[in-house]
Amino acid sequence: MRILYYDCFAGISGDMNLGALIDLGVDPDYLKSELEKLNIDGFHLKIEKTERRGIYGTLASVIIENQDNEKHRHLRHVHEIVNDSSLSNKVKETSLKIFQLIAEAEAKVHNIEIQKVHFHEVGALDSIADIIGAAICLDYLKVDKVLSSPIQLGGGTVKCAHGVMPVPAPATALIVANIPVKTGLVQHEATTPTGAAILAATVDEFTETINSPITKTGYGIGQRDISEVPNILRVHLIETQAQLDDVRQESAVVLECNLDDMKAEHLEYLMDKLFDNGASDAWFTPIVMKKSRPATMVSVLCNPEKAAEMKTILFENSTTLGIRETQIAKSMLRREEKTVETKYGTVRIKECFLKGESLRYKPEFEDCKTLAIKHNVSISAIEKEVIKSI
Repeated sequence: MRILYYDCFAGISGDMNLGALIDLGVDPDYLKSELEKLNIDGFHLKIEKTERRGIYGTLASVIIENQDNEKHRHLRHVHEIVNDSSLSNKVKETSLKIFQLIAEAEAKVHNIEIQKVHFHEVGALDSIADIIGAAICLDYLKVDKVLSSPIQLGGGTVKCAHGVMPVPAPATALIVANIPVKTGLVQHEATTPTGAAILAATVDEFTETINSPITKTGYGIGQRDISEVPNILRVHLIETQAQLDDVRQESAVVLECNLDDMKAEHLEYLMDKLFDNGASDAWFTPIVMKKSRPATMVSVLCNPEKAAEMKTILFENSTTLGIRETQIAKSMLRREEKTVETKYGTVRIKECFLKGESLRYKPEFEDCKTLAIKHNVSISAIEKEVIKSI
């Protein structure tokens, strides 16, 4: 499995992303030739090697050839440019997903309809090149998964078309909602709306943990050189061992609290609420607390971005006054779901794999239960038919 990991310790912008992915191995000539498929004039890509604080990498600059004649474009114009090009469908899909995130944020910030958005971040040539270039580079690298560290947003203020704004800029703040971020490392805008949208649209998981060997590293050089913190974006290419291709590793959070003053019948509602809102798992454990009081420990397993929501549910729907939180790493087998036709009807089964081979499978209990009730037979009879039909 090939994994791309964004180390955004100093933030990310569109041009830093292009530089980093080129430095990682994307052929710059290929990128330029693909961008030509947009059939729009007025810009070209300049690629050069340079350094920031002694770290050498690639600086990718989108050069606008006639600044005076550059026009703002609405979102529909961007859709026309992308859809009318001969780029691959995957590149088109990724590009438009990024544009959509920025347009939605800008529309909300300025309280206008999304199709009326024509701000620099959506329509200008440099953003078009940065965003579509990002999609081209990701497609070129053929990675199976994209990971990222929390995003450094920076601090201070930034000058926008509408005046001086606090960092993060309003659009950036909306785009990174529910994404792990850090602030204050530098006193300038470390992450632009374009950079934030690229990550929001393409990253499968945000984590500070890398559990596999790094095979290659690239550095994208930013335009700034005014801070002791190097203005660079670091990216890693990670290739897991073949025997682990069916094992997916990711970060998770376990939330726990002890309840000794809550009605037992309310626990079922609490568990349903947790699952309905995205908990990966939840369970109750009987325990004995101080003064030998019987109690229940509630445990919730969830993705890090869901932790805040799970805490709110626990506080609002239980009697707890405090929650313990533990960061963990979990490994999961690759799973596939398929259907099996039996003489009683259709049953879904979940099959898991290890080292490229089927390890085991399990019939979906609710399907077996439904058919057992319908045909007045035991669940075991349904399961036996499933095994015969596989």
